[in-house]
Amino acid sequence: MKIGVCGIACEKCPKMINKTCPNKEEGCQPKNNPFCKLATCAYQRHVHLCFECFDFPCEITKTGPISYGYCEYLTGKK
Repeated sequence: MKIGVCGIACEKCPKMINKTCPNKEEGCQPKNNPFCKLATCAYQRHVHLCFECFDFPCEITKTGPISYGYCEYLTGKK
């Protein structure tokens, strides 16, 4: 099972299910990626998952695929 930078299993990601993931089978990994702000941010901040970032959740997190409210709940910031 591959885990995307957002923290969810790639095979459960809506973009992967709809076959619209720009990374195809590779999934979202921390790297410069013009199609994914989350992957680019994680790469620039040297983290493997958004959850590892000190600023999580942030404005970029609002782009999905996990709901921002759930991210706040996970961190206890809500």
